[in-house]
Amino acid sequence: MDFKDMSYVLAIAKHQNITKAAEALYITQPTLTKFLQNLERDLGQKLFKRLGNRYVLTYAGERYTAKAAEILNLKKELDQEMGDIIRNNAGSLKIAFPTMRGTYMLPCTLPIFNSLYPNVKLDILEAHSSLLEGMLLSGEADLAFFNLPVKSPNIDYEIISHEEVVLVLSASHPLAHEGARRPGCRYPWMDLNRLEHEPFIMQIPGQRTRQTVDALLKRCGFEPKIKLQTSNISAEVELASKGYGACFVTETHLKHLSPGKKLACFSVGEPCTTVDFVAAYRKGSYIPYHAREYIKIVKDFT
Repeated sequence: MDFKDMSYVLAIAKHQNITKAAEALYITQPTLTKFLQNLERDLGQKLFKRLGNRYVLTYAGERYTAKAAEILNLKKELDQEMGDIIRNNAGSLKIAFPTMRGTYMLPCTLPIFNSLYPNVKLDILEAHSSLLEGMLLSGEADLAFFNLPVKSPNIDYEIISHEEVVLVLSASHPLAHEGARRPGCRYPWMDLNRLEHEPFIMQIPGQRTRQTVDALLKRCGFEPKIKLQTSNISAEVELASKGYGACFVTETHLKHLSPGKKLACFSVGEPCTTVDFVAAYRKGSYIPYHAREYIKIVKDFT
């Protein structure tokens, strides 16, 4: 049993289909089928149950893939550490971003990183923020950037910055000029209870800002009237600017959006609501030299 065998089994488990797994591995379907037959014969165990065209892990398969993933991650970390020792100007790095965050952070940070480390191969992954922890745990990504909270105890992180979560209304909204100045608030402060009967545009439940907002509204003691749920942050701000409803967005996102109309932005909470933007990685894993360098660049950007 070698590293290639483990990679093959993990690919089948991921795709649950021999043809798709073979395509991802750049080998033929008959080659992968024969490999699996030989491996299961040698092990004396079935790793997969066949349900039509789907390959579903057996208990033995679950144990095999869990340990195989650990072994391959350890190998990758060893390769990275040896690479750092031998040379600091070459290597590879897989970085994951929430889609919205990537649209403005990547153009500002990658050119700087590339000018310093032109021989480092970067793989950029963009996905819904709820998926990023899983990408770290599986080894699909070395480093991920997102807002707290972190759900898995197997994820460590480093705080990059603190961001305020801002209430956004159309500039023509009746409450647009009703905010009050308060110490500790960057924006005029708004009592959210004044919007109890207003329609809201909310991010979908898996997004971290939505989780923060749900907790905030729960403390206010009312259920928001949700007119629309969307993962598209740019669209929700544009819709809010047109009076479609109120929304919440982090101020960093807001800086990089250009809605068609002026917005009215407010601090909310006691006295305001903030989230931590972090660089995250698997607990106990080796952090490659170039990952640490990229974190520094992101800190400078934010």
